[in-house]
Amino acid sequence: MFEAAELGRKVSKQDYETQVEALRPELLDAQFALRETNIPVIVIVAGVDGAGKGQVVNRLNEWLDPRDVEVTAFGPHSDEEQERPAYWRYWRALPPRGRIGVVFGSWYTGPIVRRVYREVKDADLDRALDRIVSFERMLVQDGALLVKFWFHLSKEAQRKRLRCLEKDPDTRWQVSPIEWKHFKRYSRFAAISERAIRHTDTGLAPWVLVEATDPRYRDLMAGRTLLQALKQRLETQGTAGAVVPSPLPSPPPGPEAAVTILDHVDISRRLDRDQYRRQLLHCQGKLSRLSRRAWTKGRSTVVVFEGWDAAGKGGAIRRMTAAIDARGYRVISIAAPTDEERAHHYLWRFWRHIPRAGHVTIYDRSWYGRVLVERVEGFASEPEWMRAHMEINDFEEQLCDHGIALVKFWLHISNEEQLRRFQEREQTPYKQYKITAEDWRNREKWDAYKDAVNDMVARTSTSYAPWTLVPANDKKYARIHILSTVCERLEAML
Repeated sequence: MFEAAELGRKVSKQDYETQVEALRPELLDAQFALRETNIPVIVIVAGVDGAGKGQVVNRLNEWLDPRDVEVTAFGPHSDEEQERPAYWRYWRALPPRGRIGVVFGSWYTGPIVRRVYREVKDADLDRALDRIVSFERMLVQDGALLVKFWFHLSKEAQRKRLRCLEKDPDTRWQVSPIEWKHFKRYSRFAAISERAIRHTDTGLAPWVLVEATDPRYRDLMAGRTLLQALKQRLETQGTAGAVVPSPLPSPPPGPEAAVTILDHVDISRRLDRDQYRRQLLHCQGKLSRLSRRAWTKGRSTVVVFEGWDAAGKGGAIRRMTAAIDARGYRVISIAAPTDEERAHHYLWRFWRHIPRAGHVTIYDRSWYGRVLVERVEGFASEPEWMRAHMEINDFEEQLCDHGIALVKFWLHISNEEQLRRFQEREQTPYKQYKITAEDWRNREKWDAYKDAVNDMVARTSTSYAPWTLVPANDKKYARIHILSTVCERLEAML
């Protein structure tokens, strides 16, 4: 593969200046047109040490309007990053729609370096590359333009470049013992890198291999490639990453067609007041002890609450937080996305709130809005909410792989019980703020939501993140069921 980037291509100074003079205004025009779109542009800068990746980034900043370019260089993990799943740091760096994000030291660096130094095996590398493919496919299908550059030098060219950088006092800082350590393993780096490139060179996110021996050729190649990618994407707005989902299976005709998984939840389960009080004290005391142990051991917890309007999510959350030190948890209440959140992939706002080691994050509504309210209300297209099931499973798998205890609840009540609670809220002054016209509108789509919940549970209840369907017609029973389930999951984690 890399032989194609060792051909000795060069550009004369005169040709370079002539081409740059024409290239710069075209790049700026494309960038200004990008501002008016919903397209985020992600430029991956990767390749051989000493290939001039930093110089390329500086050159792109010179040719573009730097106010709309966000550059992120990933180095060693900070303490904050180490306490969260690996991709947390990458999600935070994703550019909003209409802007360009340049990333070097990206999600490719770690898997390649770890395999070169035999910290992981081939199977581990392939799993990491599969996750990269899934991540990039998700971004592109959401509308992102992904441009991936690999800047290459032959072994001899790299040796000369490193020595040249060492001799110059202004560039000596760019060469450390790590670069020479990597150079000694040049052949192994080349083999592992080629494997990574072939594995992740997809139609949605192809690699561009750039010969970096001549800086003028290298910079022009990067600029022209980015311009071409921008132009093509701007000409085909709305089609990038488009996929046609497989149709959902149609149930057989007859009365049983309307039956969903929720119909098998026994909502007659109840607790009397004395049982409730005894069990509440027991469960809260147990949760308090377990949460302190999790804090000490640096083990995080994420709890997701979904359910019908007026199903009792708020009351259950209050009973749970009453048992946890206030310094160790956050409750994230999810409403309609802000402008900033709409400018990113829908999972971006949830990645932001992943807890640090030992902390607890409780989501009152969650990422499942994509396959529930956005599906039913038409805010997401069928291809978008269909692929969201897979995207959510991958997101949750990353949380669990990191050691986070993920607990998911759907609080189920009957249609009649919801109506009773709505009417009670309207008649009780201190509860009136809880009932809105939107709640009444949602009741009219009860059956559509039941179908969406059925698909959600069927497609996202996994071995690592199963759903717990809570009978919630009796609030006392639901609260104890939730508290005991959280305790069970924490015990299993610890």
